[in-house]
Amino acid sequence: MAEKTYDFNLLVSCSWSAYGKAKKEIVHILRTLGDENPLVKRTVAKGIVGVRTCLGSREVTRRLRTLFDEDPLTFQHTLKWVPVDLWTSSDMDSMKTVVAELRSQIHAGERWRMTVEKRRYTRHHKVEIIGELAGLIDEKVDLTNPDKTLRVDIIGRYAGVSILTPRDVFSVTKLYSNVF
Repeated sequence: MAEKTYDFNLLVSCSWSAYGKAKKEIVHILRTLGDENPLVKRTVAKGIVGVRTCLGSREVTRRLRTLFDEDPLTFQHTLKWVPVDLWTSSDMDSMKTVVAELRSQIHAGERWRMTVEKRRYTRHHKVEIIGELAGLIDEKVDLTNPDKTLRVDIIGRYAGVSILTPRDVFSVTKLYSNVF
């Protein structure tokens, strides 16, 4: 049985068949960064690994860039590392409450966008979720070069919500495209 999704402060993606190898890689990397006992568990969504680290999730994603620069082959099985600020139920009212709580992190004059990732969830269409949640934020939208991204990761009954800068997400795929 998967760990409760809302316990994680990072979501890490990997290929569907690589969970075991990805788990070993995540544990090794987090121990290298100073977390001796990270929690790494499957979620109900294939290819999404939940991680609870005692380290700051944004600190981790930023330090991953240094590890990548030193040795890109450190990342063989993990693809993207995404911080999660808060977890809630995936019903619309609960998601609205969390967005209302986090919206102050998008400051006056900052441009923003929303990204919604749905996995094992059919209750609401992505367009409906964006329409409901975007109405809670008054700043201007910029879909191509935002200062902040309101990211909603829905995994079954739970939704992880974060306000992220472009530097907060670590994408191996994007970095590999710049190296090779």
